[in-house]
Amino acid sequence: MAGHNKWSQIKRKKAANDNQRGKIISKHIRAIQTAVREGGSGDASINVGLKNALAAAKSDNVPADNIERAIERGLGGSDGAAAFETVVYEGYGPAGVAMMVEALTDNRNRTAGEIRHVFSKRGGNLSGSVAWQFESKGVIVIPATGDDVTDAAIEAGAEDIEHDDESTTLYTAPTELFAVAESLQAAGLETSVCQLTKVPQTVTELAPEDADKVVGFIEALEDLDDVQNVYTTADLENAGSLVD
Repeated sequence: MAGHNKWSQIKRKKAANDNQRGKIISKHIRAIQTAVREGGSGDASINVGLKNALAAAKSDNVPADNIERAIERGLGGSDGAAAFETVVYEGYGPAGVAMMVEALTDNRNRTAGEIRHVFSKRGGNLSGSVAWQFESKGVIVIPATGDDVTDAAIEAGAEDIEHDDESTTLYTAPTELFAVAESLQAAGLETSVCQLTKVPQTVTELAPEDADKVVGFIEALEDLDDVQNVYTTADLENAGSLVD
């Protein structure tokens, strides 16, 4: 996966356009709380789901106090903690690209209705199975480039590597994510992103107009409180709104 770093593009765009800081924190708090409940522990060393949720929260600079309170709620140490469940929706977005939407919800009917509305309003189709078009991967972003970074990534066990002018992105097997991250940190390399993701097995190249529609579609889904992650097979390199 050498060449243009699409992960970095999308992350920069989201950070630049999402001014609702409270909404970002809320999504992470919900994910941490759910990971604690589902994993039965507030100890990230034995709860892999929690470890991943904490790594994702760190990537978005969620305050430590918010994280601690979320863990307490997940353990039942605080009142008013809703029980959320993971739900995955599959379908097709603009230009027929495959879409997977991961949500954490305490009301399936509400969440399904909101997601269906976005699909219907923005030219999507919430039907069909598309999960087979994606692979589960670990993704790590290092805010540095150079041969030494690439060599360290390969030595640590990275499966694929992408580069841009400012960062190096590497992909791992899901079970190797944190082992690779720890190896990189031992080599003196800091990571700005370390989490599980879904990577399309084949991407669909789009004309700029269609790419912009897909970006708007993704943004509308991500703006929903219950939506945690949105994955697509679209190649967004030609999206004009992704240009810095």
